[in-house]
Amino acid sequence: MTQTLQQILDDHVSRGTAPGIIGVTGDPDGRTEIVTAGDLAADAIVRIQSMTKPIIAVAALRLVQDGRLGLDDAVETWLPELADRRVLRSPGASLDDVEPAVTPITVRHLLTNTSGYGVMTAPSPLQAAMIANRTEAGQEPVSLGAQDWLEALAALPLAFQPGTGWRYHHSFGILGILLSRLVDGSLEEHLRRELFGPLGMVDTGYSVPVEQAHRLPAAHRHDGESLVEVEPAAAGFSVAPAPFDVSHSELVSTAADYAVFARMLATGGRHDGQVVLAPELLAAMRTDQVPASAKASDSFYPGFWDATGWGYGVAMQTEGEGAGRYGWSGGLGTDFSVDPDGSFRIVLTQVEMGPEVLGLFADTR
Repeated sequence: MTQTLQQILDDHVSRGTAPGIIGVTGDPDGRTEIVTAGDLAADAIVRIQSMTKPIIAVAALRLVQDGRLGLDDAVETWLPELADRRVLRSPGASLDDVEPAVTPITVRHLLTNTSGYGVMTAPSPLQAAMIANRTEAGQEPVSLGAQDWLEALAALPLAFQPGTGWRYHHSFGILGILLSRLVDGSLEEHLRRELFGPLGMVDTGYSVPVEQAHRLPAAHRHDGESLVEVEPAAAGFSVAPAPFDVSHSELVSTAADYAVFARMLATGGRHDGQVVLAPELLAAMRTDQVPASAKASDSFYPGFWDATGWGYGVAMQTEGEGAGRYGWSGGLGTDFSVDPDGSFRIVLTQVEMGPEVLGLFADTR
């Protein structure tokens, strides 16, 4: 017998997958349902981590739509720190074994994670250097402000020529800083004015206002048989004010807010009859944009590229029963996907990604 979403969430809470879970489903007729299990309230403001990437992608594509940004524009126009890049002759080479970049990094490279910057999945001099200068990505909040982070990253060579290889994460931090310079001000204010406000995403931002801090749950990770708290409830990095410029960082949001964003994508880039994202840009966003030659087996986790593509800020299933489904996840156990028929689902926990949380995602699909 097929389980309901509520039964699946209840089962995972009882199994200890997470102390609390929020599930959201939306259908092509416009209905949205939010259900909860355990101690996570429906209006909790959660750390969505890499589910920020689709939002930043839409913000960038709206600037493309408005003629203020081009997909093939060189990012050094706004980020002179990234001009005249040096590139490792191989990703595992010593830091002085470099050659000049053949092409500049472009906006398209950032959206497709092919800038040459990103998570190094195997030990190497570049990985060690990123750890040493605090630019290596992990579950912890960023420890450098946007300018310091960009300068530290710019001091390192690229792992590969722009456009020729895929590595996760850092391209979107760079894109956030680029957007902040393009709009000449606070990226959060721009997002609120151009996206969050029009969509009614009232609780989405780079930090939780102090008066709403009680809605921020603790974050956990699995440690053997138990859950260990890694970030406190109602406190820590995610509570305003931010300690520095976080244009390169990640958002907090709610089930209701992200459901509005997901529904906008699911209904062809429209909200309340208005075009938020032009159909051709949405189509490109959810289409695989990464050439086969850039899909190395060590790009990410093992098997990542099996029936998977990457567009602009989202991954998509390229084969099988779910072909055309697209979306993305966050490292603290959050996930969303949109199906070609206009239905969508969101699952929110605050537990670091691992086998238990991945099992929850699989069951909800």
